[in-house]
Amino acid sequence: MRDVIVVGAGGGGPVVAKELAARGLDVLLLEAGAGFEHSESEWSHFENEANNPATGIFRFGPSDRTQPPWARDLPQNCFLWQTAGVGGSTLHYFANSPRAMPGAFSDYIGADVDAYDRDHVAPFGYRELIPYYEWVEQTLPVQTAAMGTKEERFLHGAAKLGLPHQTSKDITVAAFRPQENAILQPHGTAGRTGDRKKLVYPRAQGCTFCGHCPQGCVEPRRSPRNLRAKRSTHTSYVPMALTADRWTRGKAVTLVPDSFAVRVETDGGVVRGITWRNVRNGATTTEQAKVVVLAAGPVETPRLWLNSGLPNPNDQVGRGLTDHYLDYLVGRFPSYTGSSKGPTSAARLDFPGFGGLEQAGVSPGLQGQALTSSDSGIAGFYDHGAPVGTWGTDAVGRLVGERLKRFMSNIDRLVGVALITDDDVLPENRVMLSMTMAPDAHGPIARLVIPARSPRTLKRREYLAGRAVGLLRAAGATEVIRVNFPGLLLHLHSTMRMGIRQADSVLDSDAESRWVKRLFVADNSALPNGLGGPNPTLTTQALATRTAEKIFVRYFGGDPWVAHESPVSSVDDTVTQAVLAAGL
Repeated sequence: MRDVIVVGAGGGGPVVAKELAARGLDVLLLEAGAGFEHSESEWSHFENEANNPATGIFRFGPSDRTQPPWARDLPQNCFLWQTAGVGGSTLHYFANSPRAMPGAFSDYIGADVDAYDRDHVAPFGYRELIPYYEWVEQTLPVQTAAMGTKEERFLHGAAKLGLPHQTSKDITVAAFRPQENAILQPHGTAGRTGDRKKLVYPRAQGCTFCGHCPQGCVEPRRSPRNLRAKRSTHTSYVPMALTADRWTRGKAVTLVPDSFAVRVETDGGVVRGITWRNVRNGATTTEQAKVVVLAAGPVETPRLWLNSGLPNPNDQVGRGLTDHYLDYLVGRFPSYTGSSKGPTSAARLDFPGFGGLEQAGVSPGLQGQALTSSDSGIAGFYDHGAPVGTWGTDAVGRLVGERLKRFMSNIDRLVGVALITDDDVLPENRVMLSMTMAPDAHGPIARLVIPARSPRTLKRREYLAGRAVGLLRAAGATEVIRVNFPGLLLHLHSTMRMGIRQADSVLDSDAESRWVKRLFVADNSALPNGLGGPNPTLTTQALATRTAEKIFVRYFGGDPWVAHESPVSSVDDTVTQAVLAAGL
């Protein structure tokens, strides 16, 4: 019998696995997708090769890419961008790592308290999570982003709006700042040259400004896995977990990729283990554990719960999905912006009670996809969304023809702004089991339904759009396009919410299931709300660290460690030597 089985090796699962293994527990980590053991030979900068949702390396599907992706039932106009494989969606994320806004927590007493979804606050205080934030920020590590021309333009525009420069990680006033991100700072030749022959480790270290964050970071070339610039869990927590036996008290995690969990095993209201299916040969395996942690993501975790027939007495499993109702605005400038260079997003602007804006500079394929994905029709031909001229835009909708060619002719004269809305928890926005599409080899598939947005969410999104246009104009943009995205489902959370009240939550204040003992959740689905708008990964990882500590104390007789120990950074030399010795 294992001590702990963790289902899912994305943003949260490896955090729990590493922390518990480092304290001597026997941990099995299951991942439905690929292992990506030799990422430098497996990945490339080619955008379609990486991100094609049907055939790409970073799709939601089996590691055998000759096989079709796994299906989801999506009845509305939307695009669900998730990845299966070790590292999960941290493989293609931008590594933005802001803390949540304090207004999302139970102890908030600010003057703008009513601007937040106070019916679904975190069941503990923001101050309680700060040590866990600091632990993760040291481990990854999280640092102030390296910046270039596009960030300079963005921050200049924000300053001209009369907003202050934020110097604290705690978001309490509307302000601008560089991103806190999980990307190593450039050293040596990194960031100083575009000559690929000179961007090889150890001559180059950290971010090489290649501009290909969404394609999975392999920079700098020939670096040890744990010294890749972008700190996906594949390059940070997973190597630490796999080499935990080389530390005092530690025991190496057993990682099994290509293993799709199909059932949570229980007995008398207590979890007993997991049954999973080998996606290569179809064989099923059941293994017992004292504790099970679900970290398969906000879509697959509720699907697994429902397919396992676990209790759902308040009908909250899968309900309350939030997604930050994203939008995208692009400014075209008369001179160089370096939009395709460096970290994808290295500057941000936060508006407590509304959400935030972040600079987004993507490579050509993703820029083209963004400019042609709209809920408002074709700009200048037919419009059924916000009218042209709203907030001072030159167009609303997707671009075609000469206008698209003009924007795409030189993407290094663009500045993109991602709009991230703090959306309310609505029970009708949910993940359920599909009754219209056939089950796959792992059971009934997930149906993701978003039929409504609250009036407050819509008001926040429009407010942020106006501020984004003002920022781009102040920065010098001569033309501004608002794409008006349909549902772009990147920041999914809250489908297995922790909460104060049993009536409208699935998890208690320690992220343990209210109805199945020894069963915990440690992915974005555990988040109680939209966090005020900031990107969710850092908060999920801080919460996963806290959950690991609660498990260790409650069920294995251990002592808390976050307040009493110093974290080990995943880039420390001792970790690097262990990674090299293990051949990772």
